Amino acid sequence: MGWSPGQVHSAAATLDTDAEAWVASQVGGALEAVFETVAATRHDTAALLAKTAAQGRRPASADLAALRPGLHQRLTRQELVSGVGFVAAPGLLTDVPAWLEWWQTGADGDVRPLLLDLDPGHSAYSDYTHWDWFALPRDTGRRAVAGPYVDYLCSDEYSLTLSAPVETEGRFAGVAAADVYLRHFEAAVLPLLRRLPRPAHLVNARGRVAASADPAHLAGSLTKGPDFGELLTEGTPAEHAGLRLVPCHRIPLVLVLA
Repeated sequence: MGWSPGQVHSAAATLDTDAEAWVASQVGGALEAVFETVAATRHDTAALLAKTAAQGRRPASADLAALRPGLHQRLTRQELVSGVGFVAAPGLLTDVPAWLEWWQTGADGDVRPLLLDLDPGHSAYSDYTHWDWFALPRDTGRRAVAGPYVDYLCSDEYSLTLSAPVETEGRFAGVAAADVYLRHFEAAVLPLLRRLPRPAHLVNARGRVAASADPAHLAGSLTKGPDFGELLTEGTPAEHAGLRLVPCHRIPLVLVLA
């Protein structure tokens, strides 16, 4: 007995849905490994801040040197990660107004510190609190994917930054974060997006395209649509203005299909 057109359409739709869910899961898995790096830095930083609080004092920038062995280890073990560290909230440290305990791999593979002038009197980078990788975790209490953007602060590379809030004594203390070069992220996810039957791209909570196999939506551009942040909170697929929207399994990215 042959299938009716309705049955054929239903079967095709089921296959499409299965493919979307699989790709969303694979993308989520790729970035979950990076978020594990962020989580480890968050844990170490929170423990360090708790230790200084137990000593009855506020932390100074020199205290953050204790994070370095873990940061170096994470840089060498996680292939996608090009930089990792803790970015302090203004006023957290006693000796400086702002601080990045940040380490990255150079072109030669060496692990090296990021050395920045954060003097507000003459540095364009002294106020980093407006960047999405800092503002989103601070404002939402959740982890975030920021970018892609040209990372003038660290590498001059087109990058994504994955971050999560760090707290001390119930207050926001800064963010733990990791950088991923966009070219490395695209190498990991574009083959997945191209397996889908419809043009597809990935967007973050702001609607910015993180990677795309759809020529109508280039990486770094903005996708008009619903509140992607709210969609990520709900965590269930949705339809909007002819677009299929599939959250990537606890990762703050949405798979968008034409």
